[in-house]
Amino acid sequence: MSTVQQPVASSGATDWVRFAGVILLVNGIFSVVQALVALIGSNVYYTVVDGTLFLFDTTGWGWWNLFIGALLIVTAFGLFASATWARMAGVVLAVVSAVVQLLLVPVQPWWSLIVIAVDVLIIYAIVAHGHEKVRAAH
Repeated sequence: MSTVQQPVASSGATDWVRFAGVILLVNGIFSVVQALVALIGSNVYYTVVDGTLFLFDTTGWGWWNLFIGALLIVTAFGLFASATWARMAGVVLAVVSAVVQLLLVPVQPWWSLIVIAVDVLIIYAIVAHGHEKVRAAH
């Protein structure tokens, strides 16, 4: 005789954690693409802000983005699987992302503020609703 399992009802709270996972996945893919462009393209990125010339070596930045992008992708899949380590790593990575974007506000103000806002949403989704996702999985 076979048993029929009833699906666990999805609440808005568990949808927030899925949202955080999707955003982490997209952010990770973007980071990997940016890393590949930095590693394959030219070695120097420059911009002028208020008469000051900023020069960046893209090689180190590219490797860093590749590493962070891979961590973001792995963490996103961990969130989809309701792993506790992924909740902690997701919060830490979102905080690191927000701090890095805060440093880039003079160079890319609008993009940095958008990414910081998305990072805050990720932190909220995981911290405020992550425990409900774990409870629904068990």
